[in-house]
Amino acid sequence: MLQAIGLTSTPRRDLPPLVDDLTFEARPGAVTALLGEPGSGKTTALRLMLELEPGRGVTYFRGRPLHRIPHPGREVGVLLGDVPGNPSRTVRGQLRMLCAAAGVPASRADTMLEVVGIAGLRDQRLGSLSLGMERRLGLAAALLSDPCTLLLDEPAAGLSPRERGWLHGLLRGHASLGGAVLFTTDDAKEAARTADRVVSIEAGRLVADQDAAEFARTRLRPRVAVRSPHAARLADVLGREARAAQRAVEIVEESGSRLSVYGSSCAEVGEAAFRHGVLVHQLADETGATGAPRPPVPQARTEPGAHPAALAALTAPAAPRAPGDPAGTDGQAAAAAPGEAGSPPAPAPSAPASGTVPSASATGAIPSASGTAPSASGIGRSAACAGRPASTVRRVGGPLRPLRYELCRVFGTATPVLTAAVVVAVSAVTALVLARAGGTPQTRLLAAWPQLMPLPPAALGAGLLGALAFGEEYRYPALAADRGTVPRRMGLLAAKLAVCAGLALALGALAVTAAAAALELVFGRGPLHNPGEWASPAASWAGLLIGCAWAGVLASGVFRTATAGLAAVLAVPLMVVPLVRKALDGPSAYPASGLAARLRGLAWAQWPPEADRLILGALRVMAQPVGTALVLSLMVLLCAYGFTGLRSRVRW
Repeated sequence: MLQAIGLTSTPRRDLPPLVDDLTFEARPGAVTALLGEPGSGKTTALRLMLELEPGRGVTYFRGRPLHRIPHPGREVGVLLGDVPGNPSRTVRGQLRMLCAAAGVPASRADTMLEVVGIAGLRDQRLGSLSLGMERRLGLAAALLSDPCTLLLDEPAAGLSPRERGWLHGLLRGHASLGGAVLFTTDDAKEAARTADRVVSIEAGRLVADQDAAEFARTRLRPRVAVRSPHAARLADVLGREARAAQRAVEIVEESGSRLSVYGSSCAEVGEAAFRHGVLVHQLADETGATGAPRPPVPQARTEPGAHPAALAALTAPAAPRAPGDPAGTDGQAAAAAPGEAGSPPAPAPSAPASGTVPSASATGAIPSASGTAPSASGIGRSAACAGRPASTVRRVGGPLRPLRYELCRVFGTATPVLTAAVVVAVSAVTALVLARAGGTPQTRLLAAWPQLMPLPPAALGAGLLGALAFGEEYRYPALAADRGTVPRRMGLLAAKLAVCAGLALALGALAVTAAAAALELVFGRGPLHNPGEWASPAASWAGLLIGCAWAGVLASGVFRTATAGLAAVLAVPLMVVPLVRKALDGPSAYPASGLAARLRGLAWAQWPPEADRLILGALRVMAQPVGTALVLSLMVLLCAYGFTGLRSRVRW
């Protein structure tokens, strides 16, 4: 059960808060609609529930707030915004990344693509998907870990009626197996047709909390839907009789053969048509429903041996409506065939008999990793949502789970490859220009680092990759449920630091190799000579690259934007280094010579003489203004990260 208590957003200057003391609940086994006009605070309410927005109040998911749940992504499935991820990532790569983040097998990505009917688009880029396909991918991501609660922000906005029917059918199937579904909408008729309970808000405040039948009876305008080949004549007859009886009747011609009559009843319209000999094809009371009634759904035909999840890719989930449904429909519509837009509706299974629950293949429940579907009785989900360990989803845990996610995130796009290509090209050209001008030391020549540049190209590339480390969590809505707890996960931070350090070292090696190859190709061995001391420059180079990458990681985690992470990397040579140089200017009264020998005396075991050179090289790097500034910046960013992100319970 989802319980939102006293949700209040941060007040704006001279304006009331967008959400003000909002309290309601979404029960398991039911679909709840959060209804309100645009700007009424629906999206802000969802963000407050997910702890993505500053404010007051608390939301309990099965009795626990989100920050107290060890793995929020397994408890809450979220669909926020239109873009489900990085536009350059493939559909399959996006779901595989989310599998690693949620701790579920990677094979579930292909299973969910079949469930939502876009298996044929697995290699397409996210930026090339249509709105309907984005919604399907967003639902696949939300259902990936088989959560008990779904939070969806305007999931049907911009979709065709057929896609809307498919979407609401999938939500109905999830609720029929014991899950709680909460979606926002600004269409009262849609809420009355598809939800079991409607929570109405206005200006951020609760207006009404009603079941769908009561909402339709008290807040929607009833009407009589009439279909007749003589609609114009019938409209004239009804108008004349209403004027004669002095009754307020409104007649709206919606199409050539359809009328909507407000202020009358089926009996009055039928008697008037009978008295004047007007043929009527349809006569029905409707409340808040528009358009033609949905046709009956025939039994689906499947090929022998078809995977159970593939059936859900072609069919709309069926579930019986609660008694008193004003629309008189089950909210289902045939779904489009996978990967095809504008194709005729595909057949869908008929609604199950009373007292039964649809099977997992027809409701969007996810088969286990072994390929077997959950029981049709729905015990698996009901037990899981009640807190009993009966989940059908295999979990993949352990300390390597954050590393799996980070590797999928980094190498799921071409960003590292493009960054490396740019760094190699710029380093080679810069090294050639510096060699032709002359007067540049070999270390700076190989690093392609002119005196006028604040950082070499490889360091800038490492800082950029580090700044993008938190981009998936804060820029895109794919990990919205986990975003509020991301800073407190030490395993995720360690994985990001480790992967970014490896990428930085690889960039540095590629840059030096490209510069050396370009110099030897153009000038021969003239600009290069064998260095007498290579350990200290190598340590200095590696420390600079790793420091820039880590500065980008920590700054993007603190400020939650990649731009701030890259700005922090550039601030080290432009702002911090001049301050350090000014502070270190002048001789020292107590020099730190002989530190390596004293460190050797403190060690339990004697290290080889080569280690002395490495320690001295590292100390020289830290004693330089750039090294000192980088170390100070990393310490400040680490403290800021701990202050902003680790204030609550820390988890691995």
